[in-house]
Amino acid sequence: MKNSNSSLEFLPTAFILVGIPGLEAEHIWMSIPFILMYIIIFLGNGTILHVIRTDVALHQPMYLFLAMLALVELGVSASTLPTVLGIFLFGTTEISFDACLLQMFSIHSFSIMESAVLLAMSMDRFVAIYSPLHYAAILTLPRIFGTGAVIGLKSMMLMAPLPMLLRRLPFCGHNTLSHSYCLHPNLIHLPCGDISINNIYGLFIVTSTFGLDSLLIVVSYGLILHTVLNIATGEGRRKVLNTCGSHVCAVLAYYVPMIGLSMVHRFGHHVSPLLHAMMANAYLFFPPIVNPIVYSIKTKEIRRGIVQMVSKKRSRV
Repeated sequence: MKNSNSSLEFLPTAFILVGIPGLEAEHIWMSIPFILMYIIIFLGNGTILHVIRTDVALHQPMYLFLAMLALVELGVSASTLPTVLGIFLFGTTEISFDACLLQMFSIHSFSIMESAVLLAMSMDRFVAIYSPLHYAAILTLPRIFGTGAVIGLKSMMLMAPLPMLLRRLPFCGHNTLSHSYCLHPNLIHLPCGDISINNIYGLFIVTSTFGLDSLLIVVSYGLILHTVLNIATGEGRRKVLNTCGSHVCAVLAYYVPMIGLSMVHRFGHHVSPLLHAMMANAYLFFPPIVNPIVYSIKTKEIRRGIVQMVSKKRSRV
């Protein structure tokens, strides 16, 4: 530790991460489900990306946004992989201060990107349903790639001040975190200095990204429902709503665990550490596992592309 002017304050050189509280002796066995989850995540999202990249028929706005979603979910999972597998496979619980800040920046940046991509996908569905004749003219390739670039830059610029704000704070007491990775809501409980600026800026990030994105997603689906109700036939309504089913699942898979984790961090100071760990794992692992499965099952074009890819590999063998 680096001593400060006060014997009670220090700048930690490292933080201590935890696996599953109460199951430390079983960590080597607990590594099996985590390894399987990472395999599913990388294989599933990688397959989605490969199918969209190789099938020219899928170079359309809906599928390009889906590719962005798969890419950011791979980013989130790659950010957590080193420390998660380090803990469960090798018992490596220590992470340096700078590495922890970098991991925090990476996890939250990709999470903000994921929320923004889900919003872009909801807007895509609204334009496709409300104005199908102008869909291709409105969502051109330059606009889609420009949207992706803006989402990435905005997310990183919003997150950039947080590591610097944490660096200026004095730390007292312990340096043990509640998860297998570094998250800002967990880190912010460790300093003993004035964290009001960190809290205000953190609240600004949450409201300007997750809060605003979720509000606009709800508004877009309200407009979609209004448009669908004006369709004369019940069969036509079902067909239109079916195009939104996968996206609704993706939104729920993302926001429900996130809200649960936020509630635990905000109000669960006295709850079991196991609940903290389980909610954090649900938030980071559930969406990237579920989304490729949902889109592969419910989206005919993606399912067809996967079948063609498997058939080509079999024919080569």
